[in-house]
Amino acid sequence: MRSGNVSVELTILMPCLNEAETLSVCIQKARAFLDTNAIAGEILIADNGSSDGSQQIAQAGGSRVIAVTERGYGAALMGGITHARGKYVIMGDADDSYDFSNLLPFVQRLRTGADLVMGNRFEGGIELGAMPFLHRYLGNPVLSAVGRLFFKIRVRDFHCGLRGFRRDSILGLKLRTTGMEFASEMIVRGALAELRIEEVPTTLSPDGRSRPPHLRTWRDGWRHLSFLLMYSPRWLFMYPGFLLLIAGVLGTAALFSGPLTIGAITFDIHTYIVACFLILLGAQAVGFAIIARRFAVSHGLAPPSRRYSKLIDALTLERVLIMSGILFLLGSAGLLGAVSVWAATGFGPLEYSSLLRTLILSTTVMSIGVQAAFTAFLSAIIEVPTR
Repeated sequence: MRSGNVSVELTILMPCLNEAETLSVCIQKARAFLDTNAIAGEILIADNGSSDGSQQIAQAGGSRVIAVTERGYGAALMGGITHARGKYVIMGDADDSYDFSNLLPFVQRLRTGADLVMGNRFEGGIELGAMPFLHRYLGNPVLSAVGRLFFKIRVRDFHCGLRGFRRDSILGLKLRTTGMEFASEMIVRGALAELRIEEVPTTLSPDGRSRPPHLRTWRDGWRHLSFLLMYSPRWLFMYPGFLLLIAGVLGTAALFSGPLTIGAITFDIHTYIVACFLILLGAQAVGFAIIARRFAVSHGLAPPSRRYSKLIDALTLERVLIMSGILFLLGSAGLLGAVSVWAATGFGPLEYSSLLRTLILSTTVMSIGVQAAFTAFLSAIIEVPTR
């Protein structure tokens, strides 16, 4: 798009909610950066319902202001990205914690082909008092490590609020979150879409506001973590499910014939019951993983995988129902065998240990069969075409 006769290369975007104390200085630094580096750009303020005159301050500083009625950090940013005129967008908080006069490394990386350029505050420098202790040494490192583990993204600072990107690349992701977890969604969805993501050092200063920040440590930290888990069914469901299944199968096999003594400890029927319970939980978790992945692909939240597609093509509704039926029949046979043993005694008292093992395992297998059938139908429902 154009502003006058000049193409707008860069939009400097600031979300704003009552930032009257610091907004003016942020705009001044951003304007000085554009002028000093002869970059055709604009400063865009995405106002999220300020009541302290921030809109008038922004307009007086020569910025363009848009009103975003839907509340939330992510909502404000998406509103700003949608209305941005630049080919590139650099976003940053309007609290004077980020240096808008030093954005050239971001622009250079974008010009050389990067889709998303993240700031790294741990490399660039964090001034005394700029980041709370829990954020610096627990929250950011842990959540960034989780993100790298789950999605294989080489980003050391997942939650840096200063970042640049190609506007069309980010709009193509169709980001959906409206809160603070928007920062994680941008990186995760970008990585899943195989965007080129790079990182540059940036500094973080204490913000210039006299009021507390909008960020809430535990609430927003949990929202980031839960988002990462929900976008990785493998780590949320699949891997824990397989671990439970393996532990349950091994325990059941070891104790099916009778008690097992290791050292001074004897494992018996109670441990056997726990092992069968682990099998049930594991099977359910694996089923959830398949459903979650299928939902994500069908709704465009994750790209299709060739290996996953082959698995889904093999696990048709009919095939899973056949396997479910076989499991249910096997379990029923064991259950009927236990009942017949009981009937042979005239339905009187039994030596419970050996028979109870058969009974528990049989009902476990029957339950997995029924559970797999329900999972297959739910997975098929997700695949029903919609307009």
